Amino acid sequence: MEFRVKDARPIWQQLADIITESIVTGEFAPGERFPSVRDLALQAGVNPNTMQRALSRLEDDGLLITGRTAGRTVTDNGDILLQVRRMLAEDRVCEYVEDMKKLGIGRAQAAAMAAEEKGE
Repeated sequence: MEFRVKDARPIWQQLADIITESIVTGEFAPGERFPSVRDLALQAGVNPNTMQRALSRLEDDGLLITGRTAGRTVTDNGDILLQVRRMLAEDRVCEYVEDMKKLGIGRAQAAAMAAEEKGE
């Protein structure tokens, strides 16, 4: 997992987004034990408190489950994973449409361009 913070949002939010994407794309398998706060903070080059805040958000979202002594694991709830994956996809579609609007390209043309890119 590569940690790149790149915008004005708080770092913990960006970290949470990066980790969320890693989970829904399968970099971390459902039910897999998740790395420790310290290990992730070291890898990302951030304070452990910042990483803890990011992981707490993922717990609130249902992507991570905390055991008393076992640490964190990735949820194995397929419905949650599907819901988060769909939300991320919808966000990217909205960003794409907005970017195309800025270029003067309408929705129909943008959709046709996307389909063409996919080879459909």
